[in-house]
Amino acid sequence: MLKAIIGKKVGMTQIFDDNGKVVPVTVIEAGPCVVVQKKTGSNDGYEAVQLGFQDIKEIRLTKPELGHMKKAGVPAKKHLKEFRLDNASSLDIGDELKADVFNEGDRVDVTGISKGKGFAGVIKRHGAGRTPTSHGGGPVHRHAGSMGSGTDPSRIFKGKIGAGQMGAEQVTVQNLDVVKVDPERNMIAVRGAVPGPRGGIVYLKNTVKN
Repeated sequence: MLKAIIGKKVGMTQIFDDNGKVVPVTVIEAGPCVVVQKKTGSNDGYEAVQLGFQDIKEIRLTKPELGHMKKAGVPAKKHLKEFRLDNASSLDIGDELKADVFNEGDRVDVTGISKGKGFAGVIKRHGAGRTPTSHGGGPVHRHAGSMGSGTDPSRIFKGKIGAGQMGAEQVTVQNLDVVKVDPERNMIAVRGAVPGPRGGIVYLKNTVKN
């Protein structure tokens, strides 16, 4: 059964399992999320629900965003995301999803926006090698080097590694264990690291891996 929730990355810590082993975990404040919109097969050609997360002052939203919330009759939410849940047809607008949609032992994929690293060279960005540093090779030790042949094809193919903006892009980490769920505090602890800074928005859903 496909399950999903929107959350906020709180930070990393470590907890001890039943065998006394240390488990590094990322703590995520998951939900509560409210159903803002419902897509149906007859209307939209597919079934899905749009979830809203994190209360916000109405003045912070644009008029179309605010109208969208008021039509649903739900409080103003900062983040919206659509999920094709298996139980989408049984959910109604205004229903609330909490951290307990997931259980300990579940496997999840976590999607977030990675930390931005700014403009980076080919060594940091793509793991390219550098030129030897002795015998007067400078000052191009960390440069991109040869770009390819000249007359044919007389151009650089798309996707050629080079320097440029690094990070600040959507990243999904797959198949992470749910180690602990605390529905009262809306907290989920996931084994390992997830993308983004502390306070960054993340999306949890069932892993696509078996």
